Amino acid sequence: MGNHKSEIRRRNVDKILLAAEQVFAEKGYAGTAMADIAEQAGLPRSNLHYYFNTKDDLYRAVLLGLLEVWKQDALCFEMYDDPRVVLSSYIRAKMNHSRSRAHGSKVWADEIIHGAPMLGASLDDSLYNWAKMKEAKIRQWVDDKRILAVEPSALLYMIWASTQHYADFSHQVAILNDHQALSDMQFERALQTVTGVILRGIGLEP
Repeated sequence: MGNHKSEIRRRNVDKILLAAEQVFAEKGYAGTAMADIAEQAGLPRSNLHYYFNTKDDLYRAVLLGLLEVWKQDALCFEMYDDPRVVLSSYIRAKMNHSRSRAHGSKVWADEIIHGAPMLGASLDDSLYNWAKMKEAKIRQWVDDKRILAVEPSALLYMIWASTQHYADFSHQVAILNDHQALSDMQFERALQTVTGVILRGIGLEP
C-alpha cells in the first residue's frame, strides 16, 4: 500500500515539475501563477499546494531538478577515462536533453542571466565543486598529453554553449530551418557537427 502511494506521489510530482518547466519558460517566473501550472499538469490547484507550498518552492524544485539531470549527463566523466568517449557521451547527453527538456534549459538560463536570485548562494554549493572535478579531469588529460593544451573551464563553457543553444534558441533554429523544428536526421547531423568540431579542436578524431 505504501509503495503504491509513493508511486502516485512520484508520478504527480514529475508531472507537476514538467508542467512547471513549460509554463515558467513560456511566461517567466513573474508571469506564472500556480493555477497556470495546475492547468498545464491537468491537476487540481489544491494538488500543487499539497506537494509545493508556494510558487517559490516549485520554482526552486524545477531548478534543482534540472541541475541533477545535467549532473547525470556528466556521469561519463566518472565512468570512463578515454577523453574521446567521455566528451562524445557528454555532448550527446547534453544535446538530447536540449531537445527533450528545452523548456527546462530556458528556465535555467533565465535564472542565471538574472544572477541566480532564487538559488542564490546554494548554487555555489551545488555547482562549484562539481564543475571543478570535471575541470581537473580535463587538466589531467592535458598533462598526460592525451589532448591538446586547453583551458578546462573554457572547454566546458564551449560544450554548454554549443549544446544548450539548441534549447535556449530553439525558436531561432526553427526560423532558420524554414520555420520547422529539426528533424531527427538534421538533429543527428547537428550533434555530429558539434562533437566533431570540439574533438578536433583538442586534437582528437571523432
